[in-house]
Amino acid sequence: MTAWRMLPRLALAATIAGAAIWLALHRDSLDPALIESSIRDLGPWGPVGYVVLFAVATVLFLPGAVFGLAGGLLFGPLWGTIFNLIGATLGATAAFLVGRYLAGDWVRRRAGPRLERLVAGVEAEGWRFVAFVRLVPLFPFNLSNYAFGLTRISLTHYVLATLVCMLPGTLTFTWLGHAGREAAAGNATAIRYALIALALLAAIAFLPRLIRRLRGGEETRWIEVDELANRLEEAGCIAVIDVRGPDEFTGPLGHIAAASNMPIGELLERLTQIKALKYRPVILVCRTDKRSASAAALLRGAGFRDVRVLHGGMEQWNRSGRPVNDRAAVGSA
Repeated sequence: MTAWRMLPRLALAATIAGAAIWLALHRDSLDPALIESSIRDLGPWGPVGYVVLFAVATVLFLPGAVFGLAGGLLFGPLWGTIFNLIGATLGATAAFLVGRYLAGDWVRRRAGPRLERLVAGVEAEGWRFVAFVRLVPLFPFNLSNYAFGLTRISLTHYVLATLVCMLPGTLTFTWLGHAGREAAAGNATAIRYALIALALLAAIAFLPRLIRRLRGGEETRWIEVDELANRLEEAGCIAVIDVRGPDEFTGPLGHIAAASNMPIGELLERLTQIKALKYRPVILVCRTDKRSASAAALLRGAGFRDVRVLHGGMEQWNRSGRPVNDRAAVGSA
């Protein structure tokens, strides 16, 4: 790409970065009252201006909670929820497109290790992972919008999952803003609105546990050290995959002689290497069993039917006195 063709991208990136820095330095001056007065000055164009302002703020990393409250203050619970949802979705979509086509390197640096988890989740579950992230905030909202642009999810699936699954949180903050306005005005119905807002907050607080339970689907299947050792001695048709990093694989705990090293961050990229294992038992190993359990969920999502996790990992394998190798295995699974 020539320097001239890159100029528009660089200009847009510089504009976004400059605006974000300015807003970060003046964040204390942004509050619902200021937003309200600015929107009311627009008259009939107020809703349009509000939606545009919300979208721009999302791109520039401003907290959406401020606008959620402001939407309830300005437009009430119904229209406030609608305008908040449109603004947040437009902003999330714009950030997605910037991450995909403009600022990929910057997003990778900013997201760090979190990007690896997000990409792995999308590879395994597609739009369902986007929905999960919207309902259970494992990643910062504004940053995840950009990071999703670096995955292979389609724009349509991303937008639809975002629009639908942001609704509970959007509704909650809008109701809180509306309840605050009614209370400030001395309205007798303010208590009722406040109770509705509290009920919504309680539902949001409970939602992550429910989603995790539903999402978990099939629970992790374990295999104990003795059982794995016996199956290896029987030369059974199994595959042992160690999902630790190469430094750990050849580190103090060593590795099981039959294991192939596939770090969890590379697992989905290397699925083509292990497609032949879909109908064979796969045993996953790490230092304890936390990463292995995560890897098992990824493989199940990719269609592997018989996946087990070594309970206790290499620490338990060593405590049991089982033999280990301390050099990298040759070949692939």
